Amino acid sequence: MRRVRYSVAMSLDGYLAGPEGEIDWITNDAEVDFVALTARFDTLVMGRKTYEFARKHGASVRMPGINTYVFSTTLEQAQCPDATLSADAGGTVSRLKREQGKDIWLFGGGALFCSLLDLGLVDVIEVAIIPVLLGCGVPLLPERGARAALRFVRHRLYSNTGRMWLEYEVA
Repeated sequence: MRRVRYSVAMSLDGYLAGPEGEIDWITNDAEVDFVALTARFDTLVMGRKTYEFARKHGASVRMPGINTYVFSTTLEQAQCPDATLSADAGGTVSRLKREQGKDIWLFGGGALFCSLLDLGLVDVIEVAIIPVLLGCGVPLLPERGARAALRFVRHRLYSNTGRMWLEYEVA
Protein backbone atom coordinates (compact mmCIF):
# COMPACT_ATOMS: atom_id res chain seq x y z
CA MET A 1 0.00 0.00 0.00
CA ARG A 2 1.21 3.49 -0.81
CA ARG A 3 2.15 5.75 2.06
CA VAL A 4 1.02 9.31 2.70
CA ARG A 5 4.01 11.48 3.64
CA TYR A 6 3.47 14.86 5.20
CA SER A 7 6.62 16.63 4.07
CA VAL A 8 6.81 20.24 5.19
CA ALA A 9 9.13 23.08 6.26
CA MET A 10 8.57 24.61 9.68
CA SER A 11 10.12 27.39 11.76
CA LEU A 12 11.87 26.38 14.98
CA ASP A 13 8.86 27.67 16.92
CA GLY A 14 6.39 25.52 14.99
CA TYR A 15 4.97 27.65 12.16
CA LEU A 16 4.52 26.77 8.49
CA ALA A 17 4.04 30.39 7.44
CA GLY A 18 4.08 33.83 9.00
CA PRO A 19 0.93 35.68 10.13
CA GLU A 20 0.25 36.96 6.59
CA GLY A 21 1.07 33.60 5.00
CA GLU A 22 4.62 34.66 4.18
CA ILE A 23 7.16 31.92 3.46
CA ASP A 24 10.14 34.10 2.50
CA TRP A 25 12.04 32.66 5.48
CA ILE A 26 12.12 29.23 3.79
CA THR A 27 15.35 29.67 1.89
CA ASN A 28 16.95 27.36 -0.61
CA ASP A 29 19.64 25.03 0.64
CA ALA A 30 22.11 23.70 -1.95
CA GLU A 31 22.46 20.49 0.07
CA VAL A 32 18.77 19.60 -0.36
CA ASP A 33 18.23 17.42 -3.43
CA PHE A 34 14.74 18.49 -4.54
CA VAL A 35 14.89 16.24 -7.61
CA ALA A 36 15.37 13.19 -5.38
CA LEU A 37 12.73 14.47 -2.96
CA THR A 38 10.04 14.82 -5.62
CA ALA A 39 11.05 11.58 -7.38
CA ARG A 40 9.58 9.64 -4.43
CA PHE A 41 6.07 10.83 -5.30
CA ASP A 42 3.62 10.46 -8.16
CA THR A 43 0.72 12.09 -6.33
CA LEU A 44 0.43 15.36 -4.44
CA VAL A 45 -2.55 16.29 -2.24
CA MET A 46 -3.31 19.70 -0.77
CA GLY A 47 -6.11 21.72 0.71
CA ARG A 48 -7.85 24.74 -0.72
CA LYS A 49 -5.87 27.34 1.24
CA THR A 50 -2.52 25.98 0.06
CA TYR A 51 -3.78 25.75 -3.51
CA GLU A 52 -5.11 29.31 -3.48
CA PHE A 53 -1.86 30.57 -1.93
CA ALA A 54 0.19 28.90 -4.66
CA ARG A 55 -2.02 30.28 -7.42
CA LYS A 56 -2.02 33.77 -5.89
CA HIS A 57 1.77 33.77 -5.97
CA GLY A 58 1.93 32.56 -9.56
CA ALA A 59 3.02 29.02 -8.79
CA SER A 60 1.68 26.06 -10.70
CA VAL A 61 0.90 22.90 -8.77
CA ARG A 62 1.45 20.87 -11.91
CA MET A 63 4.72 18.93 -11.82
CA PRO A 64 5.93 16.44 -14.42
CA GLY A 65 4.91 12.90 -13.47
CA ILE A 66 2.89 14.00 -10.44
CA ASN A 67 -0.92 14.03 -10.26
CA THR A 68 -2.26 16.80 -8.03
CA TYR A 69 -5.47 16.67 -5.99
CA VAL A 70 -7.01 19.67 -4.25
CA PHE A 71 -9.58 19.18 -1.49
CA SER A 72 -12.29 21.80 -1.15
CA THR A 73 -16.01 22.08 -0.63
CA THR A 74 -16.13 25.62 -2.05
CA LEU A 75 -14.01 25.54 -5.23
CA GLU A 76 -15.27 24.19 -8.55
CA GLN A 77 -13.20 22.11 -10.98
CA ALA A 78 -13.03 25.02 -13.45
CA GLN A 79 -11.14 26.98 -10.78
CA CYS A 80 -8.50 24.23 -10.57
CA PRO A 81 -7.34 23.65 -14.14
CA ASP A 82 -4.02 22.15 -13.03
CA ALA A 83 -5.43 19.69 -10.47
CA THR A 84 -8.23 17.25 -9.75
CA LEU A 85 -10.73 18.68 -7.31
CA SER A 86 -12.43 16.59 -4.63
CA ALA A 87 -14.70 17.46 -1.71
CA ASP A 88 -13.97 14.14 0.04
CA ALA A 89 -10.36 14.17 1.26
CA GLY A 90 -10.67 11.02 3.36
CA GLY A 91 -12.36 8.93 0.69
CA THR A 92 -10.06 10.13 -2.08
CA VAL A 93 -6.86 9.59 -0.08
CA SER A 94 -8.07 6.13 1.04
CA ARG A 95 -8.64 5.19 -2.60
CA LEU A 96 -5.28 6.64 -3.71
CA LYS A 97 -3.45 4.66 -1.01
CA ARG A 98 -4.91 1.40 -2.38
CA GLU A 99 -3.81 2.14 -5.95
CA GLN A 100 -0.44 1.13 -7.36
CA GLY A 101 2.19 3.84 -7.43
CA LYS A 102 4.74 5.83 -5.51
CA ASP A 103 4.13 7.54 -2.19
CA ILE A 104 1.63 10.39 -1.83
CA TRP A 105 2.93 13.84 -0.87
CA LEU A 106 0.68 15.64 1.60
CA PHE A 107 1.69 19.23 0.94
CA GLY A 108 0.88 22.45 2.69
CA GLY A 109 -0.98 23.54 5.77
CA GLY A 110 -1.97 21.86 8.96
CA ALA A 111 -5.77 21.67 8.55
CA LEU A 112 -5.72 18.92 5.91
CA PHE A 113 -2.86 17.21 7.75
CA CYS A 114 -4.93 17.11 10.96
CA SER A 115 -8.03 15.76 9.27
CA LEU A 116 -6.09 13.01 7.47
CA LEU A 117 -4.11 12.21 10.64
CA ASP A 118 -7.38 11.87 12.59
CA LEU A 119 -8.62 9.43 9.91
CA GLY A 120 -5.45 7.33 10.26
CA LEU A 121 -4.34 8.12 6.71
CA VAL A 122 -0.95 9.78 7.39
CA ASP A 123 1.93 7.31 7.53
CA VAL A 124 5.07 9.46 7.67
CA ILE A 125 5.81 12.96 8.92
CA GLU A 126 8.90 14.69 7.53
CA VAL A 127 9.69 18.12 8.92
CA ALA A 128 12.50 20.38 7.78
CA ILE A 129 13.11 22.73 10.70
CA ILE A 130 14.33 26.10 9.46
CA PRO A 131 16.39 28.04 12.02
CA VAL A 132 14.12 31.04 12.40
CA LEU A 133 11.66 32.13 15.10
CA LEU A 134 8.50 33.65 13.65
CA GLY A 135 6.62 34.31 16.89
CA CYS A 136 3.22 33.71 15.30
CA GLY A 137 1.64 32.53 12.07
CA VAL A 138 0.19 29.36 10.60
CA PRO A 139 0.96 26.51 13.05
CA LEU A 140 2.10 23.04 12.06
CA LEU A 141 -0.90 21.68 13.96
CA PRO A 142 -4.11 23.56 14.51
CA GLU A 143 -5.53 22.73 17.91
CA ARG A 144 -6.69 19.17 18.17
CA GLY A 145 -7.59 16.94 21.08
CA ALA A 146 -6.09 13.67 19.94
CA ARG A 147 -2.54 12.60 20.62
CA ALA A 148 -0.52 10.84 17.89
CA ALA A 149 2.37 8.56 18.77
CA LEU A 150 5.36 8.74 16.45
CA ARG A 151 8.37 6.49 15.86
CA PHE A 152 11.68 8.15 15.00
CA VAL A 153 13.11 6.98 11.66
CA ARG A 154 16.04 9.28 10.82
CA HIS A 155 17.39 12.80 10.82
CA ARG A 156 19.81 14.90 8.81
CA LEU A 157 21.55 18.15 9.62
CA TYR A 158 22.25 20.50 6.73
CA SER A 159 25.32 22.19 8.13
CA ASN A 160 25.47 25.10 5.66
CA THR A 161 22.13 26.53 6.80
CA GLY A 162 21.53 24.83 10.15
CA ARG A 163 18.37 23.23 8.76
CA MET A 164 17.38 19.98 10.47
CA TRP A 165 15.31 17.33 8.68
CA LEU A 166 13.39 14.85 10.85
CA GLU A 167 11.43 11.80 9.76
CA TYR A 168 8.88 9.95 11.89
CA GLU A 169 6.41 7.16 11.19
CA VAL A 170 2.96 7.49 12.68
CA ALA A 171 2.65 4.63 15.18
